[in-house]
Amino acid sequence: MFTLNCKGTLITLEQPVVMGIINATPDSFFGASRAASSAAALAKAETMIKEGAFVLDIGGQSTRPGSVQIGANEEMDRVAPVIESVKKAFPNTLISVDTYHPSVAVAAVNAGADIVNDISGGRFFDNMLSTVASLTVPYICMHSRGTIETMHEKPQSNNIITELLDYFIERIDACNQAGIKDIIIDPGFGFGKTIADNFALLKELESLQILRKPLLLGVSRKSSIYQTLKITPEESLNGTTVLNTVGLMNKAMMLRVHDVKEATQAIQLYQMMK
Repeated sequence: MFTLNCKGTLITLEQPVVMGIINATPDSFFGASRAASSAAALAKAETMIKEGAFVLDIGGQSTRPGSVQIGANEEMDRVAPVIESVKKAFPNTLISVDTYHPSVAVAAVNAGADIVNDISGGRFFDNMLSTVASLTVPYICMHSRGTIETMHEKPQSNNIITELLDYFIERIDACNQAGIKDIIIDPGFGFGKTIADNFALLKELESLQILRKPLLLGVSRKSSIYQTLKITPEESLNGTTVLNTVGLMNKAMMLRVHDVKEATQAIQLYQMMK
């Protein structure tokens, strides 16, 4: 069991939960996740909440391979109004902001976000961790390699689990030193990892429990699924559900997904099996 302090509200994670993805972007790799306006985001949010979403993850910057990186101000203009609208309509639903920019994190939390989800693990900007600490919200720390420009390069890993353990031990210490109280770790499926790395990581995911932090699993419709099966992201729901189920069996506590209903059902069946 884990607890998270979200702006003074203590959240208890006693069983796995679902994080629904809402992209305030025109170019995220899965088109159905995009919300071009606050109205579209509200409609997505309502559906996801009805289907069982525990958290809504709202981002304004695509991080798929080959995506064009925008500036913090443009990203802020995309996410802040969406977060404000969604929080106003659904005040009891947790919202995370998917960003690696400190200024966007501040604007998002001021607009109503409860969690900061950072693919860089605080490495892209020196003041990211101190900024999150000052906001007193939980922090999702993801594993990635390199810089903004090189994070999708795929150097061979001799032992992906050892690499991740070393990375998270150092990053968790950096978070603690900065003053961040609640940390969720995300192994970063698809970020700078080969397909073989991704499957090895999924197989050994339970090893990361030694870190004593909630594990977030983000495999939804990613290339390890559709390239392995020789299909498209649009055809990858079944593969996503299979890998989410494997992740649950290996102690994932949060499923970050495009398809909330199916992930919720996977958790329900997993809990029944337990």
